[in-house]
Amino acid sequence: MTDPSTHPVPPASGTTLGADPAPAGPPGVAELRARVAAGFADLRSDLEALVRIPGVSSPAFDQTHVQTSAQAVAALLRAAGLADARVLTARRADGVLSRPAVVGHRPGPAGAPTVLLYAHHDVQPTGPREEWATEPFEPTERHGRLYGRGAADDKAGVVAHVGALRALGDDLAVSVTLFVEGEEEVGSPVFAAFLAEHRDLLAADVIVVADSLNWRVGVPALTTSLRGLVDCVVEVAVLEHDVHSGMFGGPILDAPTLLARLIATLHDDDGAVAVAGLHAAPEPTVDYDEGDLRSDASVLPGVRLAGTGPLSGRLWTKPALSVIGIDATSVAQSSNTIAARARAKLSLRVAPGQDPAQAAVALRAHLEGNAPFGARVSVTDGELGKAFAAPTDTPAMRVARQAFADAWGTAPVDIGVGGSIPFICDLLEVFPDAAILVTGVEDPDSRAHSANESVHLGELERVVLAEALLLSRLAEG
Repeated sequence: MTDPSTHPVPPASGTTLGADPAPAGPPGVAELRARVAAGFADLRSDLEALVRIPGVSSPAFDQTHVQTSAQAVAALLRAAGLADARVLTARRADGVLSRPAVVGHRPGPAGAPTVLLYAHHDVQPTGPREEWATEPFEPTERHGRLYGRGAADDKAGVVAHVGALRALGDDLAVSVTLFVEGEEEVGSPVFAAFLAEHRDLLAADVIVVADSLNWRVGVPALTTSLRGLVDCVVEVAVLEHDVHSGMFGGPILDAPTLLARLIATLHDDDGAVAVAGLHAAPEPTVDYDEGDLRSDASVLPGVRLAGTGPLSGRLWTKPALSVIGIDATSVAQSSNTIAARARAKLSLRVAPGQDPAQAAVALRAHLEGNAPFGARVSVTDGELGKAFAAPTDTPAMRVARQAFADAWGTAPVDIGVGGSIPFICDLLEVFPDAAILVTGVEDPDSRAHSANESVHLGELERVVLAEALLLSRLAEG
């Protein structure tokens, strides 16, 4: 595509030379690219400052850091022209108070569409320090990537929005509301209440969610489907209390062993989820190369991949079930006893199109119906998150595709994501007429939620340019 900003245009017929010029049009690709590049060092410094704040929203961690993170984000938004940016909370009907979110608004010209830009500032726990090559909350650059907890998920999303607004400056021709949540990493438990309480502040014609990923470094993507989420805790009990393994071992199997046998029923011999009542969505139109998947996920040599069918379908449109935590006697605390109880937390990713409440019922029925050796099995329900499927040929989607193509120099790929962003469905329930675009800064090597999380700095710069182009063209449309 030729960028008109790089080619002078002669005056139109009948124009008098020396007269007042017509109002300038929106900045072109080359102009915005130059603005983004000029401001990128400052934007990177802002990202590094955010990464240094250990804003882990899990209740086991100091929540004053989440408040500090929110205040830092509010200051960034005010400096980017959202003068009314402030920290807000909401309270659920049962009294639970949300973690602090930040909302700011910058009005555009009369009649311009309103665009809601979403990101989140809270982060996951770091996990064991020894698994990190660098300090988790000290941003460190290596080979063009910036490492640190939250560097990609999702403080990069925050600064991508800020960078786009800075690049446009006075050329911003849409109204913008920036919403930076503070509890996404714990499942957005008060999100619906927050929407209800602050609905008027968040109303928009287009919603841009910057919390997903691109196909690979150098190839952008638009996320058109997300799996839903169900989690629960299952406990297996065999005794009233622990007993001596030498005196009673043999006829009585310990709870961890029986828990393991129960967990083993959750998958068939191919590794596919074996819970009756779970559905699959149609297979995607693109596939994931097995070599790329093994490299991206750091699969050990010789480990067989689970499931059947295209890998993209196994990742995006079929259910997946993982054990994400186990309570049992640690090796360090072990003794010659038969453990009376053991617990596991299960995380079920639900295919697009399935009701998560229905999936939770199916999972409970499977666990209770497969109690090994008559052990007592109890299930405690956890969070539910709805799946998401987006229309792929809307005006906003077409504008986004062209903006991405101009920023990267290659067309974006429509992808699904195996993860879940349940609040997207909450947004669409409250604002059913809004067009929604799910984008992101991550790539397959960003390792979000894992040790050595990072963002590719070159990709972050392209994301900022793409969003600036998107906002400019949404105004035109």
